[in-house]
Amino acid sequence: MKAQDNLILTIFGASGDLTRRKLIPAIYDLYQQGLMPERFAIVGTSRTAYSDDDFRDRVLEGVKEFSLRDTSDSKLLKQFREQLYYQPLDTKSPQAYANLQQRLTQIDEDQQIGGNGIFYLSTPPSLYETIARGLSMQDLHQSEVGWRRLIVEKPFGYDLDSAKDLNAKLLQFFSEDQIYRIDHYLGKETVQNLLVTRFSNGIFEPLWNRNYIHHVEVTAAESIGIGDRGGYYDTSGALRDMVQNHLLQVLAMTAMEPPIEIKAEAIRNETFKVFQALRPMTQEAINHDVIRGQYIESTVRGQQMDGYRQAKGVAEDSRTETFVALKCFIDNWRWGGVPFYIRTGKRLPTRVTEVVIHFKETPLRLFSSKLAPSQQNNQLVIRIQPNEGLLLKFGMKVPGMGFQVETVNMDFHYSELSDAYLPSAYERLLLDAIKGDATLFARGDVVEAGWAFVDPILKAWKNDPEIPLYGYPAGTWGPEESDGLIEGEDLTWRYPCRNLSDDGSYCEL
Repeated sequence: MKAQDNLILTIFGASGDLTRRKLIPAIYDLYQQGLMPERFAIVGTSRTAYSDDDFRDRVLEGVKEFSLRDTSDSKLLKQFREQLYYQPLDTKSPQAYANLQQRLTQIDEDQQIGGNGIFYLSTPPSLYETIARGLSMQDLHQSEVGWRRLIVEKPFGYDLDSAKDLNAKLLQFFSEDQIYRIDHYLGKETVQNLLVTRFSNGIFEPLWNRNYIHHVEVTAAESIGIGDRGGYYDTSGALRDMVQNHLLQVLAMTAMEPPIEIKAEAIRNETFKVFQALRPMTQEAINHDVIRGQYIESTVRGQQMDGYRQAKGVAEDSRTETFVALKCFIDNWRWGGVPFYIRTGKRLPTRVTEVVIHFKETPLRLFSSKLAPSQQNNQLVIRIQPNEGLLLKFGMKVPGMGFQVETVNMDFHYSELSDAYLPSAYERLLLDAIKGDATLFARGDVVEAGWAFVDPILKAWKNDPEIPLYGYPAGTWGPEESDGLIEGEDLTWRYPCRNLSDDGSYCEL
C-alpha cells in the first residue's frame, strides 16, 4: 500500500462524545495496523480548558473502551499518546484561530509534517460557516506546500434551502474537492459491497433491471428508541435523520449504472444521476405513497416500553415521525416502472439494515407450493447489519413423492472469513479522507438532490394537518397502513430476523 502523506488532523468539538467513542479509537485502530502516516499529529480543540495531558487521558480511556483492536500493548499506546495535542478554542473568537494557527505551525515544524492538514468539524452545523471563516482568516484553508481538507458531519442542512445555503457558505472558503461530507453509513463494509456484488459478477447485470426485478426494498430498522436525544430528534424525525442521507445513498448505490472506473468522481457521477431520475413527490403521491408513524407505549416481552411522547425533550403533542415508509420510482431506462420501497423506524422488533431485490415470478407456476405467492419469488438479500452478508432465496423440490416446492437459502456471512477484519465505518472513512479518496463522501449536488426529493414531503406534513400520523405499539413493525404500499398480489414487506441465513427456520429478534 502506498504510504500516506504526513498530516495534522484537527478535530473541532474534541471534548464531545463522538471524538472519545468513535474518532480517536478509529485513528488508533489505523495506527495499530500501520495505516497512519509516518509522521502525524492529532490536535483536539473545543471551549473546554484541557491541557494536552488532560485530553490525552480522556481520549485514551475511549480508545481502551471502544477500539476494535487489541489495546494491551502499553508501548504502542504510549507512542500514540505522544501524537495527541489539545488547543482550547472559542469558535467565535478571531484571536483563537490565530492561536490555533501558531500551534499548528509549531507542531508542523517540530514533526516535519509538510503543511498537510485535515479539519474535522464534530460540531453543530450552525458553527460550520463560523469555523470555515475563522480558518480562512488565518489562511489555514490553504497551503502553499501541502494540501488542506475539511470534513463535516451530518446533518447537511435542515431542508433544501438550508442545505443550499450551507453549501454556498462553505464554498466561500473551501473548494468542493476539499470538502468531505461524512456519512458513516457509507463507511460500512457491506454498503461498499453493493458495488462489488453488482459490478464484479456477470450473473447479476443481465437481471438488474425492470425486465426481471419486480420491486426493491431498503429497510433500516432500529429496536431502540430515541434515548436522551429527544431534544434533537423532535426537530428532526426519521425522514431527515435516516431517509434523506443514509437510505437514499444506499438506494442510489443499488440502482446506479456501472461507472467507467472505480474512482470517486465516476462513482459519484453515477449516483447523482439516480437522484436526478427520482420521480418528484407530488401531493397525490405524498397522500398515497408515504406513511409516517410514531411509536406508542406497549409491553414487549413483559417489559413496559414508553411511547415517543413520554421521552425527555419531546413535546406532549409532538407530530414528529419515528417511522416512515414510502414508495418511489426512478424514471430511467433501467428502472422505469419498478417501485422502490424505503422503510425506517425506531422501536421496531429488531435492529437490521438490508436491501432486498425481489425478482419477478416465473411466467407459469408449474409446481405446487404451500407458500404464499409473495414467498415463492426469488429474493437477493444484501444484509448491511447485523450478521453482514448475502442471502439468495430460491425454490427447491421437497424430498419425496410429487413436485412440492419449498424456498431454501443460499448464504454467505462475512464472519465466515476467519482472517477478515471488518473496520469500523469511521476507520474506513477517516483513512479515505487521509488518502484523498472521496468515493464514500457525499458531493454537494447529491446532498441538495436528496433534499429536493424529501422537501415536498416535509412541507406537506408541516402545512397539512390532515395528513395522518399513525401510532404503532413499540416492538411492532410500524403502522399496519404501510403494508398497503407494496404493489402486487399478497405482497408485503419482508419482515427480517436479526439472523440472516436461518430466517425460514427460526427468528432471532
